[in-house]
Amino acid sequence: MTESDHTETPDIPAGFTRHTRPSPLTAPWEPLYARTTVDAVMLGLRIRDAHTNSRGLAHGGLIAALADAAMGYSCALKLGGGERLLTASLAIDFLGSAKIGQWLQIEPEVVKLGGSLCVVQCFVIADGARCARANATFSVAKAKV
Repeated sequence: MTESDHTETPDIPAGFTRHTRPSPLTAPWEPLYARTTVDAVMLGLRIRDAHTNSRGLAHGGLIAALADAAMGYSCALKLGGGERLLTASLAIDFLGSAKIGQWLQIEPEVVKLGGSLCVVQCFVIADGARCARANATFSVAKAKV
């Protein structure tokens, strides 16, 4: 993280830097942040109006999409590259709410890694409190050459 990144984002937790894999879906939600460890790619953001439903709470679709992305990135990290991952199933349970201004963080854990399937789970945390849990199965396909 450069010094200018730090001054622009003083309220972002240590270890998180700007996410570098933008997509058309997540573009309106920027800025997104990522923290990569040897086991997982965590995603995070500071909740703003653009992330909420009509009640001012983080929209379930936002949470589900970010959980899906973080779990997929984590499977790809553990597989080592070259594979394409397709979401085969995704389930999410909402345990609480997340409000504007809170730090939302997705914390994945790869449960089973195989040649054709990857199973992963995660917790979604809002300012330290669990607000959702999700699990997914990804179909693993070799990248086309």
